[in-house]
Amino acid sequence: MSRLTVFEETAPQTAVLDTTEFETIASTLNDIGVRFERWEAREAFAADATQEDVLAAYRDEVERICAEGGYTTVDIIRVTEETPNKDAIRAKFLDEHTHSEDEVRFFIEGAGVFYLRVDGKVHMVLCEQNDLISVPANTTHWFDMGPDARLAAIRFFNNEAGWVPNFTESGIAKGFPTFEFMAA
Repeated sequence: MSRLTVFEETAPQTAVLDTTEFETIASTLNDIGVRFERWEAREAFAADATQEDVLAAYRDEVERICAEGGYTTVDIIRVTEETPNKDAIRAKFLDEHTHSEDEVRFFIEGAGVFYLRVDGKVHMVLCEQNDLISVPANTTHWFDMGPDARLAAIRFFNNEAGWVPNFTESGIAKGFPTFEFMAA
């Protein structure tokens, strides 16, 4: 179940909001410029499903999001228990950073937590199957897929190079609860 927990950035032990109610999550995130939608995942995909298979299953939604956001490149990220260097992949996303383009993900399988630092607050968003999140360009954030990561997501990009992280080196991410807290 999707979940939003909001903290003051200086008080990561005390939540000012903690909800699993979709409308509250979407409204709260919309207030900070973040798009949050729920799509219906049409099918489970085999571990060897191709990007083409997955994208074909969601063709209408993918075309709509591309048209609305001007995205020119779409791909699939899949992390499973067999993924080599899974710990390194997780570590890459755990430090706060920004991107010069939107970060848009639709979760087909599994889960992950986006941490969005906006206006003195940290919004922890547990995204699971059927969730679409669009984090606007230049929003400070980090992402945790957990130690036993299992996820598949459609990613949307404005350019073929994909997203390039610009790390803030703030260290703030280390003070906040991890994926395990959100998924519990």
